[in-house]
Amino acid sequence: MLTHRSRTSVLVFLLPPLVVYGVAVLLPIVQSLVLSLFSWDGITAMQFVGVENYARMLAGDAVFWRAFANTLGYLTICLVLQLGGALVVASLILALPTGRELAKTLFLLPAVISTVAIAFLFQHIYSFDPPGLLNQVLDLVGLGGLQTPWLSDVSTVLVAVSAPEGWRFTGLYMLIIYAALAAVPKELEEAARLDGASWWQLFRQIRFPYIQPVWITTVIMATTYALRGFDIPYLLTNGGPGQSSELLTTYMYKTAFTSTDFGYASTVSVFIVIECLVAVGLITVLLRRRDA
Repeated sequence: MLTHRSRTSVLVFLLPPLVVYGVAVLLPIVQSLVLSLFSWDGITAMQFVGVENYARMLAGDAVFWRAFANTLGYLTICLVLQLGGALVVASLILALPTGRELAKTLFLLPAVISTVAIAFLFQHIYSFDPPGLLNQVLDLVGLGGLQTPWLSDVSTVLVAVSAPEGWRFTGLYMLIIYAALAAVPKELEEAARLDGASWWQLFRQIRFPYIQPVWITTVIMATTYALRGFDIPYLLTNGGPGQSSELLTTYMYKTAFTSTDFGYASTVSVFIVIECLVAVGLITVLLRRRDA
């Protein structure tokens, strides 16, 4: 549909970002794939081991599978907080008669705050001795018996490290979903109200189907970011206590830079890439099939 000159212009403008993407994203993935076939400590010569690293990862590494299970739990908590919270907050802000811009700005602020600052903030919130904000609130409402060292209790640590990540990006996804909801034709909503549709029917039959493409994109974004989550869990607990909050990303990092086993760490990184691709494929197929 484009003239030859237009096609040339499009290619010229696309070339720089494609080159940057290839160098910054595709090349490291290929390098990790190649390195995963070797045993290397970063100093001595690399030794080719073939698929031995993959066999070790899938069949003989209990810590890897514990980290994988923790990653799935981390993903579930993040998705519930981020997508559920974003959808609720966006709907509430859309119903505000005034002050929408201020509300959107306040909810978006956590996404631009330094990760290190967020980690330190939640360390103080979760603190047991001296009591942090969370334990103080529990004591004030008469639930002092529920006070616990949230980051050192194996039964609560995974939720504790997941909550800051969920809170951090809720505002970002809220902004995306809010823009989609605001674009829903008002004529459809008014016609539905005249027919006696309730708020839930209005949302389920008109608003949500209309924002379905945006919702799929947002789910994919949230899923891939959560599967690659690293900084806040690492800063809060470094995977502890034991491996109770160990994620695949923190395990990969420690394998590379603490154990200096770069070949095996690359194997874990390849698995993370495959995991993200599989997740994106499943989300796309399931949501579109349900929509059909």
